[in-house]
Amino acid sequence: MGDRHVRYQDQEHQHQHTAPDADFHRGTERRTARNHPPARPAAPRTARPSTKTAAGFAALAAIGPATWGTTYVTTTELLPPDRPLLAAALRALPAGLILLALTRRLPSGDWWWKAAVLGILNFGAFFPLLFFGAYHLPGGVASTISAVMPLLVAGFGIGVLKVRPTRRTLLAGLVGVAGVALLVLRGSATVDLAGIAAMLTATTLMALAVVLSKRWGRPEGTSLLALTGWQLTAGGLVLAPIALTAEGLPDHFTGANVAGYTYLGIIGTALAYALWFRGIERLPASSVSFLGLTNPVVATLAGLVILGQTLTVWQVAGLVLVLGSVVLGQARRQTPRA
Repeated sequence: MGDRHVRYQDQEHQHQHTAPDADFHRGTERRTARNHPPARPAAPRTARPSTKTAAGFAALAAIGPATWGTTYVTTTELLPPDRPLLAAALRALPAGLILLALTRRLPSGDWWWKAAVLGILNFGAFFPLLFFGAYHLPGGVASTISAVMPLLVAGFGIGVLKVRPTRRTLLAGLVGVAGVALLVLRGSATVDLAGIAAMLTATTLMALAVVLSKRWGRPEGTSLLALTGWQLTAGGLVLAPIALTAEGLPDHFTGANVAGYTYLGIIGTALAYALWFRGIERLPASSVSFLGLTNPVVATLAGLVILGQTLTVWQVAGLVLVLGSVVLGQARRQTPRA
């Protein structure tokens, strides 16, 4: 008992002498840590996609406008004539409803009005203006006007995205306009002021939609198919009553009509726009806008292969300029999200 009491006193005495030293050392360590914090392991960073990966994003996004390049051939060869608004409505609304049924997700909060705005810009207002311009202008004039979209995106980007266009972007935009003009314009092209106004307005709306889509992004946990379905449905709901009132339904639909509407709705709209919106999300707005120039290229090649048209030397030169513009318009440092 006495021995235990002595050992206890010794331990207490030792603690009284060593505790202040320990506190002193701990305080010194804390001061040292504040002045010289220990090196922390670097947080894992998402590797910047390589040039090959960025080119893959661009190639997938280009499928959208490339598919739109087949719209003219599909419309003239498969769809009933003189019903552009009906074609626009049947192109948007069924595809949107199908995507809504597949994704089973509706907008929430601010995305009710954001989806409506984007749906009207991309479909509800864009499609009627596009068809009006196509019916009042030669295809070459319409395509040349639409080729200014990269320049419009660059202009909107200054105000909305606070991104100033580079000289490279502006040069690529001018080269693209010149290339499309050589590719599709004809010497006998006529000018219709109403058609030009409609086509320029349509192109402006689509450029604004690109910039706003880049600014707003995508709601967390929402797939691109759901976001595409919201916009298609909103645009289709605007188009449907106008088309039924102004044009009505044809007496009957042929097998070719059904095939044409199915192709435009599923491939040319639902899939094409989902890939297009993915490109907007992954690539800089200026870069993705140049991918739209593949539209007149594919339209020209479709006429060459399907309709038996031929290319002149000037058209070949225009084709080279357009492709060069698309390559030149891609930003040097792609920073798409992983």
